[in-house]
Amino acid sequence: MKLEKSTPLSYVQSAADSPWATYLSQVDRVVPYLGPLAKWAETLKRPKRALIVDVPIEMDDGRVRHFEGYRVQHNLSRGPGKGGVRFHPDVTLEEVMALSAWMTVKTAGVGLPFGGAKGGIRVDPSELSIKELERMTRRYTSEIGIIIGPQRDIPAPDVNTNGQIMGWMMDTYSMNTGATATGVVTGKPIHLGGSLGRVKATGRGVFVTGREAARRLGLPLDGARIAVQGMGNVGSTAAELFVAAGGKIVAMQDHSGTRINPKGFDIEKVRATLAREGGIGNHKEGEAADAEDFWSVDCDILIPAALEGQITAERAARIKARLVLEGANGPTLPQADDVLEDRGILVVPDVICNAGGVTVSYFEWVQDFSSFFWTEDEINVRLDKIMTDALLHIWDTADRHKITLRTATFAVACERILIAREERGLYP
Repeated sequence: MKLEKSTPLSYVQSAADSPWATYLSQVDRVVPYLGPLAKWAETLKRPKRALIVDVPIEMDDGRVRHFEGYRVQHNLSRGPGKGGVRFHPDVTLEEVMALSAWMTVKTAGVGLPFGGAKGGIRVDPSELSIKELERMTRRYTSEIGIIIGPQRDIPAPDVNTNGQIMGWMMDTYSMNTGATATGVVTGKPIHLGGSLGRVKATGRGVFVTGREAARRLGLPLDGARIAVQGMGNVGSTAAELFVAAGGKIVAMQDHSGTRINPKGFDIEKVRATLAREGGIGNHKEGEAADAEDFWSVDCDILIPAALEGQITAERAARIKARLVLEGANGPTLPQADDVLEDRGILVVPDVICNAGGVTVSYFEWVQDFSSFFWTEDEINVRLDKIMTDALLHIWDTADRHKITLRTATFAVACERILIAREERGLYP
């Protein structure tokens, strides 16, 4: 079958290593495994809807500042959009497009009845007071309110956003619609309809998939040396769970610095430093190191849990781990993927590895609709089963086609997405 040649989007000017270019490269790699569904592959390369909004707020000193906000719905064939909102000064439309597309693949990969979406504001939230942050969040929510909703698109926390911000978003949407709508966002505080287990869900998912991958490699977790980039919610939770399983954290890196300790860090002391200082740069254990030294540290498991585009081909050539667990979205560039594959380093890709967050967000959404809430143990058992079963299915696909786990995840997910697209048909 001759496929329609892809026409570049007029509003995209992607650099070769941009998140959107990385995503498109991943789609191109999976097309040969889609069979007759490949005729719909162009669907995957175009977001269904992209909204750019102006977010003006009055600052505490009386000035009016304007911030640029986005909400992108990449694909809604399998259900309402699902995806986080990040507040970061480097957020761009193309980045949000890529993140929304990865959410489409992620939700389909674990079999959740969602499509992919994402949002963001170009802002450094550390420069805002708490009241300025609230005003910005509420104005942004009002601006994107025309496309979100419990059955349309459900935001969640992401980089620099949290349960409090989700609470403001839920309240703003509810006030604008005239009824309390707990299901409009997930990752909310427990008293506003949030779910137990949601805060640590993404990091737990990294651990669950990492545990299964390590078993496949014959790599015991007891004594395993682990390096973690990004000690936020995802990275710190994964670190705690691996330490509880007998592993030791030998290297850490975040925005504040890099620390290396071959003997292993005391996770309780690390947690205290993070709570006190918000970063590990001044942590007393181990030695401070240059940022690039992190990528050549002796370890068994590497967890990139910061931002996208961190593992370049050059860094991939220096990595000594046997297993890479992508806690962040899009941390590995396509060329680096090839280097890691050639070196026999197993990568558990973001679109399955960090899907624990959206899985428990799904649980939260279901609980909000039913007004019946589960215990944290029930949440964790269900999360463990869904992610383990999804990874096993993906692994079978990888073995059958002799492809990487990333391409296999895309093959499984894109087949589900495009079957839904084909069965729904084109309107009109």
